[in-house]
Amino acid sequence: MSVSTTVILRLEMDKNAATFGEIVNAISQASGDVVAIDVISSGKHMTTRDITVNVSDSSYQHVVDSVKSLSHVRLINVSDSIFLAHLGGKISVEPKARIKNRSDLSKVYTPGVARVCKAIEENPKKAFSLTIKRNTVAVVTDGTAVLGLGNIGPLAAIPVMEGKAMLFKQLAGVDAFPICLDTQDTEQLIQAIKQLAPIFGGINLEDISAPRCFEIEKRLSAELDIPVFHDDQHGTAVVVLAGLINALKVVGKSITDIKIVVNGIGSAGSACCKMLLAAGVQHLVAVDRYGALNPQESYDNPMWQWLSEQQQLHYVAGGLLEAIDNADVFIGVSQPGVLTVEHIEKMATEAIVFAMANPEPEIEPDIAEPLVRVIATGRSDYPNQINNVLCFPGIFRGALDCRAATINEEMKLAAAVAIASVVTDDERSEQYIIPSIFNESVVDKVRDAVIKAAIETKVARRIPLEYRLDRSEQKKG
Repeated sequence: MSVSTTVILRLEMDKNAATFGEIVNAISQASGDVVAIDVISSGKHMTTRDITVNVSDSSYQHVVDSVKSLSHVRLINVSDSIFLAHLGGKISVEPKARIKNRSDLSKVYTPGVARVCKAIEENPKKAFSLTIKRNTVAVVTDGTAVLGLGNIGPLAAIPVMEGKAMLFKQLAGVDAFPICLDTQDTEQLIQAIKQLAPIFGGINLEDISAPRCFEIEKRLSAELDIPVFHDDQHGTAVVVLAGLINALKVVGKSITDIKIVVNGIGSAGSACCKMLLAAGVQHLVAVDRYGALNPQESYDNPMWQWLSEQQQLHYVAGGLLEAIDNADVFIGVSQPGVLTVEHIEKMATEAIVFAMANPEPEIEPDIAEPLVRVIATGRSDYPNQINNVLCFPGIFRGALDCRAATINEEMKLAAAVAIASVVTDDERSEQYIIPSIFNESVVDKVRDAVIKAAIETKVARRIPLEYRLDRSEQKKG
C-alpha cells in the first residue's frame, strides 16, 4: 500500500535563470501535487520559497530527485510530515500525580514506599493492585520480521513498536512499552523476556521471524504466569475469522461445508489455519511455495508438522492452481501477484478472497472484485481491511482486567465472534464484513467476550465486579 504524505521543499532559485513553472512541471512529472507556495525571502537575484507537495511513498524520492536535477535551483531542506510525526518518539511516560511538597515525596518514594515494598514481598499478588503491573504490556521484538521490511534489526523496529504502544493506549487504555532486544538467539530472547516479565501484566510478541516465533511463544506461555500473545500470528487469525464469519453470511454458506485454501504458511498463515480448524472448518488445504502440506510427510517446522497431522487437512498434488480448484475461500498471507484471474476462475461460485500480503496483495482488488463475491485485503484504501488493530487492544484489555494466566484458543475464538458481531445484519454486505478500527464498540465487545471466555475456561484469576453481579443474578434466576 502506498501512503500519502505532505512534504515541504525549501528551494533557493536564481530569479533570472529559473522559473516556478519549471519547478512545478518537474514536480508534476514526478507524480507530486503542488498545493501551496510560500515566500520565505526575496532579493534582487535570488528568492527562497517553501513549496508544499502531496506525494505518495512511491513518488517521494522521484519528486526530490527531479527538483535536485533542475539548473539554477538549490534544494535547501525537505520537511516530511511522516518524519515530523516521529520526532523525539511517539510516546512518553507521565506520572499520575504531581509531587508538590515533602509530604508527597515521602508517600511515593522514601520512606513511605518501603511499606508498600514489604507488603508486596509478603504477598506478591499485591503487585497487581499497588503497581503498574496490572495495566502494563511489553511490546517485544528482535527486529527480524518487521512489516514487509524483513530483518531490519531492533533499532529500526522501534518506530513500529512505539506505534503499537500508542494504539494500546488510545484504543484500550493499556500502558504499553516498546522493548527491542538486541539478539536473534532464541534462547537469549526467551531468557531476556522472562527477566523483564515481573513489571508487566502481559507480553505482546511482535515481528519475530518464523519458525522461531512458535518456540518463543510456546516456551514463554509455559514458563510465565502472565498472558503471552504473538500478534502477527493470532491477531491476524482472529480478524481473519471475524471477517470470514460475516463473509459466509453474505454468501449463505456454512463454515463446516466450505473448502478453504490458505496460501503462505508462515507465522500468520499457520495461525490462521489453526484458528479456522478450531472454528469448525472441515476441508482445509495449506499451500506454501513448495506446494500443499502433505499428511504423509514429516516437517521440521513444528507448526507445519502439527497441521499435517490434522484430519481436516487435505492434500492436493501440485501448486496453488491445483489446490484452488472448487475452493470457496482463498486466504493469502504470502506475496504479491501469486493469485491470478486463472486461479479465481477455478474457484467455486460466490467465491471469497482475502488477499492480505503486505504491502501489496496477492491480487489487485480491482482485478478480483468483478470475479468474486467478497474481497478483503490488508489495505486501508479498499473496503474490508483485515487489520490486527481490531484485535489486540480488546484482547489484552480483557486479559488484564480478569488477570488471565494465558490467552487460550477459546478467548481468541470469542474475540473473533465479538468483532464480527459489531457489523449488524442491516449493515452487513459485500463491502462491509469487518468494522472500522475506529469503531468505539470493538474494544468493549472484545474485552467482554474475552473475560467471559477466560472465566468459563478457568484461566481468569480475578472476576471483575460486573461479572460477579451477572453470575449472582443468574443464580437467583
